[in-house]
Amino acid sequence: MSDKKPYIERHVSSHFQRLLSMYPAVTVSGPRQSGKTTLVRHLCPEYDYVSMEDVHQRDHFRADPLHFLEVHRAPCIFDEVQNTPDLPSYLQGLIDREDRPGMYVLTGSRQIELQEAVSQSLSGRTGLVDLLPLSQAELRDAGISLPRDEMLLRGGLPRVHAGGVESEFAYADYISTYLERDLRQLVQVRDYHAFFLFLRQLASRVGQVVNLSSLSQGVGVSTTTLQNWLSVLEASYIVFTLYPYYRNFGKRLTKSPKIYFTEPGVVASLLRITTAEQMGRDPLLGQIFENMVVSEALKTRFNAGKKADLYCFRDTRGFEVDLIWDEARRPHPIEIKSGTTYMDSMGQNVRKFAAGVAESAPPALIYGGRESLGEVNGVQVLALADLAKALL
Repeated sequence: MSDKKPYIERHVSSHFQRLLSMYPAVTVSGPRQSGKTTLVRHLCPEYDYVSMEDVHQRDHFRADPLHFLEVHRAPCIFDEVQNTPDLPSYLQGLIDREDRPGMYVLTGSRQIELQEAVSQSLSGRTGLVDLLPLSQAELRDAGISLPRDEMLLRGGLPRVHAGGVESEFAYADYISTYLERDLRQLVQVRDYHAFFLFLRQLASRVGQVVNLSSLSQGVGVSTTTLQNWLSVLEASYIVFTLYPYYRNFGKRLTKSPKIYFTEPGVVASLLRITTAEQMGRDPLLGQIFENMVVSEALKTRFNAGKKADLYCFRDTRGFEVDLIWDEARRPHPIEIKSGTTYMDSMGQNVRKFAAGVAESAPPALIYGGRESLGEVNGVQVLALADLAKALL
């Protein structure tokens, strides 16, 4: 009996293969455990593979880069290249000498270091792919369809769905591993208790405008430190920022961004939610579901090889739309409701937005039910796994 873990097809695969046929190198970046290594080894089985997490490989490269690249000739996958930021500069010479598509695949987990290394040496020579954890659409296509509360609890980590690891342990380990392996290399955190408290405070405010001054008092560190920590969290794909949409509107709009977690299962873990029953009763259920939908929107755009182009909307009178997708300066308003039973009142804000903005696309509503309902009173009512219909 085989103990090989099942492979869940990734929607970004066609985009990755298209870039591989065009560029000498393709760089795949994303958070740890999002499936980068599994993806590239599955799609490029004939390529040599080198993990730059391996201390022996790193030592070999640093001692004799030219011999290292002689041993590991193209086509080759170099995994976690942020550990050897000089590697892309050596690859540049080999690429310029041969200049053929599909020579190298690079992966990395820390955005800042990877972007710096790649932009300095491989600008114009590499295609770029962002890979986030599994989307609900990918899980559905693999035959995995979960009710709302179980979906929010289990999130999208491949090791939860394909590796058989219970979500309670997987996400606790994920958070601990991030702190130990990445954070220490990116920023000096002297008070780990304060940092974990900051993470939990962010989780409890997910989908809200984050006031760092208020958080500073609760966590006990300066706003400058919190801003630094937040930047590191964004660079590591732990959180991302949704900025306000304000374009050609004759009213005062709030310009404060909202913070979301890239992997909603991390939110459940930070809030110490360990069962689906507990999730369904939690007072933050609506915010956690909103985080899931916004995260799914980001995954959908990245999997299609698109820029995010996602925003929030709120004016000074309190009128808001949860999510705006901007396509060629045309806003697509999307409302998010966690309820599993559709109510016509759920779509009132997006109807109002579409009626008041001449260039608006038809509105959509993502709700907590498992079945899409099609158009209802001018609003496209969709289950989460069908979010792509509103975004592509």
